[in-house]
Amino acid sequence: MSKKALLDELDNLKADYARIQSDMDKLEYVKGRVSSAEEQLIRLEKEIAEVYKQLEKYE
Repeated sequence: MSKKALLDELDNLKADYARIQSDMDKLEYVKGRVSSAEEQLIRLEKEIAEVYKQLEKYE
């Protein structure tokens, strides 16, 4: 994967993370179930970390 593709993927993952975090905040406000959102955030954190590892190869 090229550096640009990795950066694009990182941007997408960060956008997804922010969206899910916002959704989770709304669910908490209305006393909704947030466990699914938490699991998604954990998965995204792992994916973001993996992309950063791949980007280090270009540094």
